[in-house]
Amino acid sequence: MPNELHDYTKENSLMEPSLETNHAHSTPPVAAKQPGTFGEIFRFALIALVIVIPVRFFVAQPFIVSGASMEPTFHNGQYLIVDQISYRLNPPKHGDVIVFKYPKDPSKYFIKRIIGVPGDTVSINGKTISLTNKQYPDGIVLNEPYVAKMSPTGAETEILGADEYFVMGDNRDNSSDSRVWGILSGKLIVGRTFLRLFPLSDAAYLPGQSSTVSN
Repeated sequence: MPNELHDYTKENSLMEPSLETNHAHSTPPVAAKQPGTFGEIFRFALIALVIVIPVRFFVAQPFIVSGASMEPTFHNGQYLIVDQISYRLNPPKHGDVIVFKYPKDPSKYFIKRIIGVPGDTVSINGKTISLTNKQYPDGIVLNEPYVAKMSPTGAETEILGADEYFVMGDNRDNSSDSRVWGILSGKLIVGRTFLRLFPLSDAAYLPGQSSTVSN
């Protein structure tokens, strides 16, 4: 079951014995014993588990969106496949939509967008979000076309250390994110959104991914 976001078989052959010319001494043909239905089901289930379990835990996981914190990008009930491989090869980047374990309760999974990555200073002032880092020592204002509405908030600044991320929902006025519970440790990141499978009308590859930082 998907997690909720608040996750040459060798067959026995039939051997035809050679036919003897002398029928009086011939041996009646005997069919090799076929495995029973239960045995076939058990073998199929075992093979399926050997394939599915590693994929489920190390490659990709299914999740169902629950709630409105990522609207209008993701809606309640949408079925997602989350890629768990990419971040083992390359670190998360600005604009990625990720699924992670909620820092306050790791048994729950959240879906949010990465705003700040290690080495960034994230500044929020009213509706404006800006970053300062080695690449942009004078700061840069994020380009966020996916945000439909964001009410002005008080000023906030977070300095991100190694393996620390600042995440926010696209539905800024209805999202429990780093503004509420703080910085996200990279150890809690499950992966990035890879496929949106349902509803079929909204099916997409790398849904929601957007470059928030551009020259």
